[in-house]
Amino acid sequence: MKTYSGWVIFAAVMLLIVGVLNIIWGIAAIADSKFFVQDQKYIISSLNAWGWITLIIGVAQLFAGFSLWSGGLYGRVLAIFFASLSALAALLSIPAYPFWSLAIFAIDIIVIYQVSLYGGAGVEHDERSPERTHAARRDAVS
Repeated sequence: MKTYSGWVIFAAVMLLIVGVLNIIWGIAAIADSKFFVQDQKYIISSLNAWGWITLIIGVAQLFAGFSLWSGGLYGRVLAIFFASLSALAALLSIPAYPFWSLAIFAIDIIVIYQVSLYGGAGVEHDERSPERTHAARRDAVS
């Protein structure tokens, strides 16, 4: 069984939180809630379209968060990719709700940093794994 450092677990939890927040934001934007800034111009499309985009990104972030939690390279790549997409979407949706968008952007940057820096830290390899065997041979020769 693999165990990970606290930073990877932290990044996974933050990714799950930002995924849920993006889902809430997306549903509210699709429903044209009243707490968004009204009559704003968007760089691309409308508030309703950004709601759907953010909802899809939020669901993908939940998937990436659980994948990161389960371990492996695939989870780390998904986490970085979907956090990057979310960061870009947050910056492009600033006209709708500026402080919310900047908060989501900040959390996404933290996730990208933590996963890229500590993504493989603390992983204990199985005794039969090739990495462990190669390291043992190298240490025995030295």
